[in-house]
Amino acid sequence: MEFEDLKELYLKKKEQYGKETYKHISELLKEAKEIHKKDWLKAPTPNGDHEQSWRAFKGKNFEKLVQYIITDEVENLGLKVVNGNQLERNENLSNTLRQVKRNLAIDYGEFGFHLPDVDIIIYNPNDCKILVVISSKVTLRERIAQTGYWKLKLYQDEFTRHIKVFFITPDEDGTLTKKEPAKKGRAIVEVDLDGSYVLTEENIEESRKVKLFEHFIDDLKNLLEEVR
Repeated sequence: MEFEDLKELYLKKKEQYGKETYKHISELLKEAKEIHKKDWLKAPTPNGDHEQSWRAFKGKNFEKLVQYIITDEVENLGLKVVNGNQLERNENLSNTLRQVKRNLAIDYGEFGFHLPDVDIIIYNPNDCKILVVISSKVTLRERIAQTGYWKLKLYQDEFTRHIKVFFITPDEDGTLTKKEPAKKGRAIVEVDLDGSYVLTEENIEESRKVKLFEHFIDDLKNLLEEVR
């Protein structure tokens, strides 16, 4: 199974659910897991552990799916989207992406400049200014505290202080469901991040920083208006 197969599943869901498709991402991932297992059984990994193989596939390709879902609407706002791995690993970047990379790098003094571990970067192609970075994980426990750390590091430098840090997730372990009493992951989002957008059909107690995914583009539009 490849990312293109996951994309095809998403497009079929979109034909069925339209703008509500984001609520069915967990359902999509369950279907993808069954297909992935059938493929895996044809050539099992040496340790014979499908769960491990699926987790690796899901983690890598979920962030690609989020990027695919948001790209058209983001670009309609005159902005651009790039994957964090592309900046980290690609030595043959365009002049624009080299500038984006410089604008995101964190200064560790004598230890050099290093990029934060983020999955998706949204930037203005006219001046390469970064508006938003996104971590996209299936559950918060996978990387929420680390994302809070990167928000702190970006905020400490006047040059990167303006960059908003968001988390996009189907929140399959229900960490964001309730505001009170808040689980640790929800507390980190509410205090340390700029917001989280949830791909779910479950009821969640929304707040200024925890919202259903349907609000993402509107919030991005508002942010764009603020910086113009």
